[in-house]
Amino acid sequence: MSEVVPLRRDGGEERRGPVLADFADGVLRLTLSNPPANVLSIALMEALAAELDKAAAEKTVRVVVIAAAGKLFSAGHDLKEMTAHRSDPDRGRDFFDRTMRLCAALMLKITHLPKPVIAEIDGLATAAGCQLVASCDLAVCTDTSRFCTPGVNIGLFCSTPMVAVSRAAHRKQAMEMLLTGETIDASTAKDFGLVNRVVPKEYLGQVVAKYAAVIASKSPLTLKIGKEAFYRQIEMPLEEAYDYTARVMVENMLARDAEEGIGAFLDKRHPEWKGE
Repeated sequence: MSEVVPLRRDGGEERRGPVLADFADGVLRLTLSNPPANVLSIALMEALAAELDKAAAEKTVRVVVIAAAGKLFSAGHDLKEMTAHRSDPDRGRDFFDRTMRLCAALMLKITHLPKPVIAEIDGLATAAGCQLVASCDLAVCTDTSRFCTPGVNIGLFCSTPMVAVSRAAHRKQAMEMLLTGETIDASTAKDFGLVNRVVPKEYLGQVVAKYAAVIASKSPLTLKIGKEAFYRQIEMPLEEAYDYTARVMVENMLARDAEEGIGAFLDKRHPEWKGE
């Protein structure tokens, strides 16, 4: 195990901020650190987006883990920050628009990131916090974690969280969450399709690390090709999806990593990935 290296540095000192970044063994760990509720303020969303941009450009990063400090994963948008702008001449319209568009861009950035993203949840993920979980490629949570889209309870339907939640959870279950605003437990979240695994708190880091290590051992080019193809084909009609993925597989087959991987399999040896 190599030494954990902080990526956020300024003048030789690690900079503290709403998102903390650590890197080891091909895995970039981004920790939401905006106490007490890790709300998705403008500052946090901009910081997280910046770290994801760095991850996309850095070849040594194979997998990204998004976790959170404290008792809550994320309580969603910063309602106090948003409410403060109701006194603006436009009653906050411009600021609300900026907030929602920034959040949408952040979620799309996760989807479009050419590296797999794993959500590590220990605590409550609500509204846009639940959206963040649903936007990640994989999600692992503790057995005491909870999830909800409670906007309907305060007169603000969770319309943007709905985009990610309705694509991760089954349709009827997503509507149940959105229409009732009720909180579901970890086991129910797994049944709904929001998370992959539910584990005891003491094993959360271990399980996420195992997922990350297994994925990081694969060809980075193959992961990039596969993740992009997954999200593109899932929105296509069946015949169009098969036509598209057939073309993707042909191009993938011509990649050096595919040649190396297949050769290694036939030769019964470990492949040496070049990312090309």
